[in-house]
Amino acid sequence: MEALQALAHEKKIDEFYLIERLEASLAKSYQNILDLEWDARVTIDRTTGKIYVYELVPVGEPDEETGEYAEFEERDVTPEGVSRIAAQNAKGVIAAMVREAGRQSIYEEFSDRVGDIVTATVLQATPDFTIVKIRDGVEAELPHYDQKRNPNERNERPMGEHYRHNQRIKVLIIDVRDPNSLEPRTRGEAARPAIVVSRTHPDLIRRLFELEVPEIYDGMVEIKSIAREPGARSKVAVASREPNLDPVGACVGPKGSRVRMVVEELRNERVDVIQWDEDPAKYVAQALSPARVNRVIIDEDKNYATVIVPDDQLSLAIGKEGQNARLAARLTGWHIDIKSASFNASAPVHEENLLLDEEEDVEEGEFCAYVAEDGTPCRNHARPGSRFCGVHADCE
Repeated sequence: MEALQALAHEKKIDEFYLIERLEASLAKSYQNILDLEWDARVTIDRTTGKIYVYELVPVGEPDEETGEYAEFEERDVTPEGVSRIAAQNAKGVIAAMVREAGRQSIYEEFSDRVGDIVTATVLQATPDFTIVKIRDGVEAELPHYDQKRNPNERNERPMGEHYRHNQRIKVLIIDVRDPNSLEPRTRGEAARPAIVVSRTHPDLIRRLFELEVPEIYDGMVEIKSIAREPGARSKVAVASREPNLDPVGACVGPKGSRVRMVVEELRNERVDVIQWDEDPAKYVAQALSPARVNRVIIDEDKNYATVIVPDDQLSLAIGKEGQNARLAARLTGWHIDIKSASFNASAPVHEENLLLDEEEDVEEGEFCAYVAEDGTPCRNHARPGSRFCGVHADCE
């Protein structure tokens, strides 16, 4: 009993709950060992530790509806050598309770830290997941299951990444499993770490920038949106809350030092930092960086943006396998249709059309003289010394 009390105190387990669990476990064991006809009950003396085994013999007639007995008589069937079997059961019960207490302690400590970034050390890698150590005594799981074979599992490892023993990596805590949850458990959850971490979540980039850019950590620069294809490329839209602070320059840093640290942590994943703008046309145009854009036509009703780019910029705007356009659409939330200047057919022109040419100054009121076949005039500004804009320069 002294040993049980000391263990319960060390592991922060309720002493009375531990003894009750032990009594229930012993009752099942002795019912099988003694081959009892009826259920068994075990009591442990809280002072001396002496163990008693009783068979619960029913008294009277069973209930007519349920067939269960209401009263029982306890018959003492305590065998010799009861302590030896009790010790074996106690070992298993205590080990199970220590595991449960450990998982509960981890849940209470880390359940409020979902979304935090931590530095972890790789302990073991398997084909389906990697076990990492967050700190002494606390492990986490970085799953990278094959989604075709295990559609209900996660894949939180960027494409092409592999880890070696004792390697240090930064990860984002995305889930902490509740040991008391009644929801269906995942396969083998009881044997897996309670904490799940990720290297693919977009918020990992957000936290990395917070570590590297003091202006973001202090709130002077805000990350408005993130679009990411893990392991390949990401786009980050930033805005400044200070009128004289360049948000893109703050994130890039002197000679690119700040963004370079983020890229190195992401294993050379390309990161484009663009400036967020309230004007959707400007925002869409900047999201397609590094491609140059001539014109953006916004249809707010359909949430659609038609982008006109120079012929030599079309492939750059679309990107490899459509990656640049796809990320820009995710970043801005607009459906984007990219067309080359030569292929641009006549289309309804919205008042929010935009000619993007920052190098040239044009006076207000000098608009392009081009008129489409349906009678719709071009709303772009004319280039200096010309009656037409850059898109319709061939009409001279």
